[in-house]
Amino acid sequence: MEKFTTLTGVAAPMPLINIDTDMIIPKQFLKTIKRTGLGKNLFDEMRFNEDGSENPDFVLNKAAWRKSKILVAGDNFGCGSSREHAPWALLDFGIRCVISTSFADIFYNNCFKNGILPIVLPQEDVDKLMEDAERGANATVTIDLEKQVITGPDGGEVAFNVDPFRKHCLLNGLDDIGLSLQKADKIEDFEKTRETQAPWMVNAKSA
Repeated sequence: MEKFTTLTGVAAPMPLINIDTDMIIPKQFLKTIKRTGLGKNLFDEMRFNEDGSENPDFVLNKAAWRKSKILVAGDNFGCGSSREHAPWALLDFGIRCVISTSFADIFYNNCFKNGILPIVLPQEDVDKLMEDAERGANATVTIDLEKQVITGPDGGEVAFNVDPFRKHCLLNGLDDIGLSLQKADKIEDFEKTRETQAPWMVNAKSA
């Protein structure tokens, strides 16, 4: 998993509340088990018209926000069904951070596991960042995970909280597999000891 230390980029304003996982990545795109390739279908039903052409009114289709790395969203982002494809699609598009007043629990947890930082802030802070995002391509935002600070385009700072363990994992690029591999030597020692103490289990497994 790619490390998250600092992120500087354009923030896209999405003030809609209750953006659910089916809006993020519609169900017809859930057939794949690959984490890549879903970015082109992110927000598919909002980004594209029925004939496949782009919806010019959707924020990520506008020139100022086509390469956004940050979303500033309405309340209860990521609600709905528990599909890990939702953070996969955001990440594949290039989104590394989502800012909102609240997130659905499963989506929130899945973000951390896939290298995306979800930030929960009070409504007044989200409103200010939403205003900054609406200014477009010249209004870049910087997120410093180590310091837990968001710096707006005018230099104003907003502090945020994040669980220390999740922060550690993002800073070091550790997903569940990466965390397990940190203890590879202990796992190997356990397996060797187990072979000696219970050889019949090893033989049964080999058979």
